[in-house]
Amino acid sequence: MVTMTYRDALNEALREEMHRDETVFLMGEEVGEYDGAYKVSRGLLKEFGPMRVVDTPIAELGFTGLGVGAAMAGLRPVIEVMTFNFALLAIDQIVNSAAKMRYMSGGQVGVPMVIRGPGGAALQLAAQHSQAFESWYAHIPGLTVVTPATPADAKGLLKSAIRSDDPVVFMEGEMLYNAKGEVPEGEHVIPLGRADNKRAGGDVTIVCHSKTLQPALKAADQLQEEEGVAAEVIDLRTIRPLDTETLFASVTKTHRCVVAEEGWPFAGVGAQVVDTIQRQIFDELDAPILRVTAADVPMPYNKRLERTAKVDPAKIVAAAKHVLYLE
Repeated sequence: MVTMTYRDALNEALREEMHRDETVFLMGEEVGEYDGAYKVSRGLLKEFGPMRVVDTPIAELGFTGLGVGAAMAGLRPVIEVMTFNFALLAIDQIVNSAAKMRYMSGGQVGVPMVIRGPGGAALQLAAQHSQAFESWYAHIPGLTVVTPATPADAKGLLKSAIRSDDPVVFMEGEMLYNAKGEVPEGEHVIPLGRADNKRAGGDVTIVCHSKTLQPALKAADQLQEEEGVAAEVIDLRTIRPLDTETLFASVTKTHRCVVAEEGWPFAGVGAQVVDTIQRQIFDELDAPILRVTAADVPMPYNKRLERTAKVDPAKIVAAAKHVLYLE
């Protein structure tokens, strides 16, 4: 194991895959000369040259469409969007071209591309730059949606995403780039579509992904210290396809569940998780499932209001106590 930051794990995954496969290339705003807006592509231009690390104009629709065409022609583009808030400008290419091409061609044409970049809220970036769009993309047949929470998962899942023969929306946590963690040395690939049990427990299941993993783990620690409650923390990692096997195994053991997500409550990722559990293993539940989400408002700029709108350990603890009938 080696300790590295989330951004360095992503950088290592890109470098290794570009060495492994000469059809892989990176394209996006400031990915080359500037080493990436978040320095994920640091050093790649110098190592691979301008034909494989391509700086683009501020034109998300244009360069994402170029990526779709390149993927259809046999290359494996990695399209970096500076933030998924800006990817709204490219959503036609992602949803109407990349996601549908294999189906509309009767399986003859694949689109092996990755659209990656940061999503969700950072600190005081206000309403237009603080949005978690996982549920939007997960709604679309033909897209795989990945949300890694740790450096090890970021590296292993990005390598799998690049190797996928279908389009992958790879959503990184904007506040996670400096987070450090252990990453296995050598070839480290994590299959898409598999959740991970980040903390074992038998009393309540806390389901989370991306930036809600750390609040979930802190909430689990607090529940253990204050109530003697052993919470199990399941990190989805991939939103679509959803790993129902891991979810069902955990809830069957604990019989209670809380789902934490960074997005808004209406039609969110958690809504799909709750529906899947209650349809398939309803009889295993000893209490209604509760969701912990961001406030159902545009993200405030004011620091205190922003903090109030976000998911935190206290909100997850309160939900867990409620499903455990402790309050």
